[in-house]
Amino acid sequence: MRASDRAYATLLDEIQSGALPPGTVLGEVEQSTRLGVSRTPLREALRRLASDGLVAQASPRVTVVAGIDADDIRALFELRRALETEAARLAAHRGDRRVFRALSTELADVDTADTDAYYALIARFDAAVDAAVDNPYLSAALRSVRTHLVRVRRMARFNPLRLSASAGEHGLIARAIAAGDPELAAHATHVHLHNALTTILEALTEDPS
Repeated sequence: MRASDRAYATLLDEIQSGALPPGTVLGEVEQSTRLGVSRTPLREALRRLASDGLVAQASPRVTVVAGIDADDIRALFELRRALETEAARLAAHRGDRRVFRALSTELADVDTADTDAYYALIARFDAAVDAAVDNPYLSAALRSVRTHLVRVRRMARFNPLRLSASAGEHGLIARAIAAGDPELAAHATHVHLHNALTTILEALTEDPS
């Protein structure tokens, strides 16, 4: 792995996990030393993070971790809704029905208390949709959205009832794709995203910090 890729991966994980919270100053000298890379690959990593929308320039010489608030989350979900409903619709037309039948079974049986296993399954579901759609432009746009969703999920905190409901909603989407029903797949995706956004915004209202 190149030094810039290593620095990018580390900073991305730290921003998504909250180890580097919004407003954290990412000084070149400090971060270069901490990450064990020279300043040139660090600058490349910071440029990539800026392109992702995860860091911003507070001044010409000061880079900080970008904030994310309720308005940002609403805007993110507007884009997510457009992309994911269309992806689900296309997957129902183009996807391998056996793949989505198997995923629907896994979603019915998943233990949502094991959040690592649950989100790993959701990642495989997303990858299956991307493969079914077979549109690199749509998949690239979705990858960008998912980069921010990791932060948003952390902000919403652990909600056992929501995770259980989310598994059921994903299961309905998987069954609709397996049945070759594009309109049901798109509608089920729309409902899932509405419920997810509502839960996240409610969590922010309860804990504005």
